[in-house]
Amino acid sequence: MINGDLTIHTTWSENLAHVAVQYTGATDWYTMEGSPVPCDSEEASRAFHQAVVEAARGGERAEASLEELFQR
Repeated sequence: MINGDLTIHTTWSENLAHVAVQYTGATDWYTMEGSPVPCDSEEASRAFHQAVVEAARGGERAEASLEELFQR
């Protein structure tokens, strides 16, 4: 589990949303478990990114999978 001051980055390509996380100010990025997630549009990937950010801010544990967050 990664926690603390984090930066979350979501990219969208070929109908997939790729989510990576890093400790803010660090150089290493970590692919989130479950990434990439099928995602039909860049707009949907932005909404998905926001759901991931909100989950991290709320302290949700890994039990909330990326697939579950995408369904929100």
